[in-house]
Amino acid sequence: METKITKAVYETALARIEELLPYVTDDMPKTHHKAIELKIMSDIVIEYEECHYPIAMPSLADVIRLRLEEEDMTQRAFAKKIGVSPSRVSEYLTGKSEPTLKVARSISQLLHIEPSIVLGV
Repeated sequence: METKITKAVYETALARIEELLPYVTDDMPKTHHKAIELKIMSDIVIEYEECHYPIAMPSLADVIRLRLEEEDMTQRAFAKKIGVSPSRVSEYLTGKSEPTLKVARSISQLLHIEPSIVLGV
C-alpha cells in the first residue's frame, strides 16, 4: 500500500493528537470541531503506520507458545490434551508439521485460539 503521507505530516499529526487528547472526551459530540480534527489526525497516523509499520499475522507456533505460557501448560501436557505425541507438538512449534483438521479444532478449543489463526487463513 503506497501512501502520500510524508513523515513530516505523520509527525505533525502525532503532535496534534497529543494536543487534542486532553480536550476531546467520550461524551463530546462527534460533530464538535476538536473531535473531528482528532479523527482526521488519527486517520492520517493510521494510514502512515499501516504503510510503514505493518503488523504481520502471528504464526500458529507463536500463538501456541504464547497461549501455553499464559495457561502455564507444558508441551507434554498440551500434547496429551490434544491427543498427539510431544514430538508432534515440537514439530508444530518449529514449523516442520501442521496439525490435521481434527487436531487444529482441538488446539483452537483448548487454547481459545481463533480458528482462522489455527488454519492459517
